[in-house]
Amino acid sequence: MDFSRVELREDDEKFLAGVREFLDTHVTDDVRRRDRETGDNFDEGVHLAMGAAGWLTAELSSEADGGLNRLRRRLWDLEKRRSHVPWVTWGTTIIVSKSVRQHGSPELRQEVLPGLERGEIRLCLGYTEPEGGSDVAMCKTRAVRDGDQWVINGSKMFTTGAHNCQYVFLITNTDPEAPKHKSLTMFLVPLDSPGIEIQGIRTVDGDRTNIVYYSDVRVDDKYRLGDVNGGWAVLMAPLNEEHGVVGESADGLQDVSVMTHQGVMMATAVDRVTAIAAREGPDGRRLLDDTSVAYRLGRSIARVEAALSAPHMFGRVAIAQAMRDISPDLMDILGPASALPIDTEGAADNGGAEYIYRWAPLCGIYGGTLEVFRNMIAQHVLGLGRANYSLPAKPKAKVS
Repeated sequence: MDFSRVELREDDEKFLAGVREFLDTHVTDDVRRRDRETGDNFDEGVHLAMGAAGWLTAELSSEADGGLNRLRRRLWDLEKRRSHVPWVTWGTTIIVSKSVRQHGSPELRQEVLPGLERGEIRLCLGYTEPEGGSDVAMCKTRAVRDGDQWVINGSKMFTTGAHNCQYVFLITNTDPEAPKHKSLTMFLVPLDSPGIEIQGIRTVDGDRTNIVYYSDVRVDDKYRLGDVNGGWAVLMAPLNEEHGVVGESADGLQDVSVMTHQGVMMATAVDRVTAIAAREGPDGRRLLDDTSVAYRLGRSIARVEAALSAPHMFGRVAIAQAMRDISPDLMDILGPASALPIDTEGAADNGGAEYIYRWAPLCGIYGGTLEVFRNMIAQHVLGLGRANYSLPAKPKAKVS
């Protein structure tokens, strides 16, 4: 790993200055406050401004098609993180847009893709079901063909951003008698279709997600992506991207892990606690003068650095687990005032450690639980075989 400082050319320095000016203009304290209050992880004003300025087109396009080159794409990503751009809905939109380009009919591509670049159309993920857990192939939401249309019934949990999106990338079961990976069909369903009901759910960290009900929802066949019962092939690439199972770029100009955003937030909280611990109190002493504080803080910093350096699925597990492990220590070091949330008078670190503590459980289930990813690493990287969750065999009765 190369930790040397990157020296930018003059034109790239100007590009960076322009990025910072744009983000500082549009991602204001008001935007960040509103995002904390709603938990949306999305701001339509910022998103439309990005579309009007061409940033969304630049992100969706390859360098050969007029998009950002590798260095400028990395600078753009880092500056968005620095500014705390509400980003989740755009992240799901990018993931789904690739499937629309690859598997959508010409009619569907024409309907959807131009609006993505303007920021007027956003896409969310309709995977998890209330009784399905992390196995998205255990899909019970039914799609039944009726002439040139499909009738969809079922429900989906954790459809984050649905209330701010125009379409959902929906996994359905179109053949209940077939094996689970051969019974799935993917659709891009317009969320303004009759029969769709979106209900908000607030998570413990303050974010909003949704449960979405589908009651006799009719969609034209043009909204189908890929073959009937061939949805698993359509779903694999978006799932791999969400899981972080992607190849490493030779130039290294990318996030090491798909959870790097969460890892950087954790590192920021640790830096803030470290600065407080190094500050002299009225008696001239510092928290760091207590050897137990110095030890626990040093251990936390080491865990964060190791987690941020871990690639792919390893980084996903390392970052989420580190957040769970160190956030209680950070709060304990700061004392009772660390339990006060952001923008609360008297909060020890303006709520940084408290937020990480509440966020940690969620980071361990995004896109699948930590246990799922540990099993994937065990099976696909270490070659340890599939996990066996069957009940232990009962001992045979003794014959007298």
